[in-house]
Amino acid sequence: MATKNQMIRRAVLLSAALASMATGGVMPASGAEPTPPGPTTARPSGSGQPGEPSGASSGASTGATGASSGKETAPQQSTTPSGQATPGAPDSSSSSTTPTPPTTPDSSGSPSTPPDAPSGTASDAPGTPPSPSDPRALPDPAAPDAPLDPRAPGAPGVPGGPPSLVTGDPRDFGAQIFRGNAFDTCQAPSVSTMRAWKGASPFGAVGVYIGGRGRACPKQKHLSPAWVAAVHKQGWKLLPVYVGSQSPCVIAKNKRKVRMSGKDPYGQGRREGQDAVRQARKLGMTQRSAVYLDMEAYRYKNKKCADTTLRFVQGWNSAVRAQGYVAGFYSSANSGIAHLEKARAAGARGLPTAVWFARWRVRPSVNGERNLNPKAWQPHRRIHQHTGNKKRTYGGRTVSVDHNLVDAPVAIIK
Repeated sequence: MATKNQMIRRAVLLSAALASMATGGVMPASGAEPTPPGPTTARPSGSGQPGEPSGASSGASTGATGASSGKETAPQQSTTPSGQATPGAPDSSSSSTTPTPPTTPDSSGSPSTPPDAPSGTASDAPGTPPSPSDPRALPDPAAPDAPLDPRAPGAPGVPGGPPSLVTGDPRDFGAQIFRGNAFDTCQAPSVSTMRAWKGASPFGAVGVYIGGRGRACPKQKHLSPAWVAAVHKQGWKLLPVYVGSQSPCVIAKNKRKVRMSGKDPYGQGRREGQDAVRQARKLGMTQRSAVYLDMEAYRYKNKKCADTTLRFVQGWNSAVRAQGYVAGFYSSANSGIAHLEKARAAGARGLPTAVWFARWRVRPSVNGERNLNPKAWQPHRRIHQHTGNKKRTYGGRTVSVDHNLVDAPVAIIK
């Protein structure tokens, strides 16, 4: 009997040991099943020319040149960081390798989450790439975020995998699309002017300059949450534009005082992307709204400068998407757009969901831009700014505007 009891005791101890090993050293409660591991938080892998705006410094352009007031308005900040570029990035013509999705969160100097940002998710931590299952995040399957590591595949100058054409309908992940004519102007017109233009003009959407240290009209006389709600009720669609830090090799002299830093362009881009969403949210533009980064013409054939600029854009896009907004990009067709197309073809990651290109004095077309692969950024991912700095009068009201043909995401107003 004693021998049999000892055998039973040994069997019980052996079973307990096996259970402990299977549950990481902790015995499960009676009847409980060990908790399976949670999902990972890694992102999915994946000078002036003919037809350019005058001076080759297009701006989603009246916002960059102050055309509605006839002169450039000083930006909100005049202190500028160094414009030196990040050295040492390999040449973008290197052979392609398979990209590795990042697993390390970005913690390089990003500010705290805005006070009005939603809380309770893992991606609330500044610089943390959102989980694909995070309801705040807005991953674009066609444009996965760039890696934090500047040497990783898909970073500037480092070949990624096969290049994405950045295709797919943005409505599949919650964007709202506008197709038609739009205007943009430095100062948002009054509500009464917008009412006079509605129906009398050929326009159905308006570009508004919501923030950024490079914005030409920092003191907006009319732009406010009440203005946004009123013009939305009138039937207008809105294209929010953020004029942030500019390229180290920006061409326009009046933009050189707001050049980006070469020390941590990705981190700076993330901080400004967070601010862009904060400004959009304050105006009543909800998640899944588009926000367009305005990058004035720059000498993108300067490789160090191009790499720094792309790194900033990648950081900006990452921050905008992490907060549930659609990341767009505006620049001149022969500058920023040509640069991003070259980066796309080299397998870069972290590209914008939509592109807004300026090429003036040509027939309006979202599909005919020679510096874009005809199959890239399609469908509903393009805006063509084709005419600039023109005074137009409708309903007895005159405004100096740029003309745009739109087939792309717009703001969603709550």
